[in-house]
Amino acid sequence: MVDHVQIAPRTRMTSAEFLALPESNLPMELLNGEIFMSPAPTIGHQRSVRQIFKVVDELSVDGEVFFAPADVYFDEDNTGQPDVFWISAHNTPCILVEEHYWQGAPDLIVEVLSPGTGRQDKNAKFKLYQKYGVREYWIADPVHKVLEVWQLQDRRYTLQGAYGPEDTFESAVLGKSVDVSKKFTA
Repeated sequence: MVDHVQIAPRTRMTSAEFLALPESNLPMELLNGEIFMSPAPTIGHQRSVRQIFKVVDELSVDGEVFFAPADVYFDEDNTGQPDVFWISAHNTPCILVEEHYWQGAPDLIVEVLSPGTGRQDKNAKFKLYQKYGVREYWIADPVHKVLEVWQLQDRRYTLQGAYGPEDTFESAVLGKSVDVSKKFTA
């Protein structure tokens, strides 16, 4: 089974062209001008996303939490669909465009690793989110039950910590203590 497919690897596309594609529930992202498409996530991946969404939604006092497939436009070569993202009510540079997609950096993005997307989550997306000022980036590894928390400091990500199910940490963006065990229970 193929976990991740790059469509037309020699064809470049802009975000405007990407956002004009027909609506789809399949995970599709435009990274560095190339479309990447995955099959539907595994049930385990979906459970992790659901748990993370619930925790972030419960902890956030303002703003909104979203989950894939919801588009976030960063620039003409990059429109992603983060697994979970939160936009605070005070994040006025991140705007909803015509009820279709978000333009600008969310305050928090969470990616749940899958065998086919782990490299992108830790490399291309990491650099993209850092470049555009996503204030906090969580990388959840449901297989190893580890949550990496990266915080933006002086325009670069610094690893706040790698947390297991028995840990809690303070999210600077949410301003709350986060119980990691809730991220890995089904």
